Amino acid sequence: MKTNNLYLDIHAIQSVPPSNINRDDTGSPKTAQYGGATRARVSSQCWKKAMRDYFLSHGEAGKVGVRTKDIVTYVAEKIREKDAMKSVDEAMEMADKVINLAGVSTKDYKAKALFFLGNKQAEELAMAALRNVQDKNEIKLIMKENPAIDIALFGRMVADEPMLNEDASCQVAHAISTHAVSGEYDYFTAIDDLSPEDNAGAGMIGTIEYNSSTLYRYADIAVHELYHQLGNKEAAISAVTLFIEAFIKSMPTGKVNTFANQTLPQGIIVTLRSDRPVNLVSAFEEPVQAKGGYAKESMAKLAAEYKKAEKIVQPEIASFVLTLEEDSPLTAVGKQEKNLDALLHDVGGTIEETPMV
Repeated sequence: MKTNNLYLDIHAIQSVPPSNINRDDTGSPKTAQYGGATRARVSSQCWKKAMRDYFLSHGEAGKVGVRTKDIVTYVAEKIREKDAMKSVDEAMEMADKVINLAGVSTKDYKAKALFFLGNKQAEELAMAALRNVQDKNEIKLIMKENPAIDIALFGRMVADEPMLNEDASCQVAHAISTHAVSGEYDYFTAIDDLSPEDNAGAGMIGTIEYNSSTLYRYADIAVHELYHQLGNKEAAISAVTLFIEAFIKSMPTGKVNTFANQTLPQGIIVTLRSDRPVNLVSAFEEPVQAKGGYAKESMAKLAAEYKKAEKIVQPEIASFVLTLEEDSPLTAVGKQEKNLDALLHDVGGTIEETPMV
């Protein structure tokens, strides 16, 4: 049977003020070399964590997974929800047994590594434990079927049992600044409120490294793969629209109380394609030069790169643009949406009309 591929690209230009969103092992903001210049960087793992947190806050709880070593406790709680007569010890023993049957190793009721498990999968495992299912293949099938949306999108790797692996239908790029950056330092002092009057010195001193940047952010989804993972188009559309919303609205929490860097993207492009996804970071291989700000020039370069890519890729199925400024250069590459709700509606409607089988 021929499968019709459908890929979704999402691009964003987002300015971030002085901040330390994602730091390395020395406490410095992460950076990358690109185009011969040092760029601010926010790792894909960092922003994916922020998006998963958004899923938990704004999605349907039963459709979002948990990633934990305490998988036995999680399933044991499900067992006791279904049979309150089971003691905690009994439930833990049953959960441990059914998880081991699936090929996931545990020690002292904890998995050896973080394990990604969906709510529906945990519910089914609890039922299997209560029915005393002994068939390993049946238990593995429970662990494989009905993946939570974040497991389907971001994937799951299980070293103990490769059958439980889930290929990610989504890719998230490391966000990098469209321009060169250099680190700066905030020297701070803290005063002891109860220090004697004759001691005017600081109770603590320190420094925090930070930078400010205009970021290019990119992610893509193989919508046809997500459709097959979740089992129906309605679920896939729901997951895609929640992903877009989370991509736009989420913000990693690193040092956020210090810097309050709660910004939103200034320009967004969402494109649906049938041939392949396209990351347009090449627009910024030559760093943007400041001309009163980076955002508008970054959007102009992104729009120009989008047009250049048309020389190679097939014509898009649809492209949608959401910007904070009506005269944004991005409006030349797709349908201008009046707000986020309209964008999500049009993306969902286009996916609904596009055959994938």
